Amino acid sequence: MSNRHGGFVRPMEKFGEKLRILRKRDGLSMRALAAELDFSSHGTISDLETGRIMPSTKHVIKVARLFDVTTDQLLFDELEID
Repeated sequence: MSNRHGGFVRPMEKFGEKLRILRKRDGLSMRALAAELDFSSHGTISDLETGRIMPSTKHVIKVARLFDVTTDQLLFDELEID
């Protein structure tokens, strides 16, 4: 995917970092966040935060709603989270 300036945009490289920031900002443990997102294991949160796995569209939307951020803020590395 390229942006309007001709450079390539690599979405989601920072998703895990953003998820960790949001989780800690709200004082949630990995277990609590896993329960909120309907994951059976908190290990999935660890895998998301470290970039070992990428979230499904459904989970990106759930994260955005839970933390009151936009999906664009989560998906596009150049957009900061508030």
